[in-house]
Amino acid sequence: MKNLLLLIALTFLTFNINAQTKIYKERSSSFTDVLYTIKEDKVYRGNSTSFTDVQYTFTGNKVYKDRSTSFTDVLYTIKDNKVYRGNSTSFTNVLYTISNGKVYKGDSRSFTDCLLTIQDNKVYHGDSTSFTNVLASFDHDVDIALLAILFGPY
Repeated sequence: MKNLLLLIALTFLTFNINAQTKIYKERSSSFTDVLYTIKEDKVYRGNSTSFTDVQYTFTGNKVYKDRSTSFTDVLYTIKDNKVYRGNSTSFTNVLYTISNGKVYKGDSRSFTDCLLTIQDNKVYHGDSTSFTNVLASFDHDVDIALLAILFGPY
């Protein structure tokens, strides 16, 4: 019994260590259409997990440029359902507000300022869930703030 529990724990741990999230172009799920790969605390360009293809590193509530975790390389700060520019949490630096699966421009929650809608593992342009407005699809849960950073206009 002990060996069985150990085997199950190791299998689960191995699966989690190797777990990756793929973000695909539009409605595709083809390996040729991978826009980003997310593994552990890194976002990679395309279908790669090479250190040379790291686009962002995220730790805590900060998103850093490339492989850096230096305070001088903070690109975004995420706090209270808002994404801020740089290392700031000032209302003047709000890029996105996240509410009910939607990403809004700045500090707004108006439907006219809706930039992205996240639903059913898809990223839609604007306040729509029409198949013609699918920007990307993904195979595992992704933090909406990270999707806002990847697909928002800033």
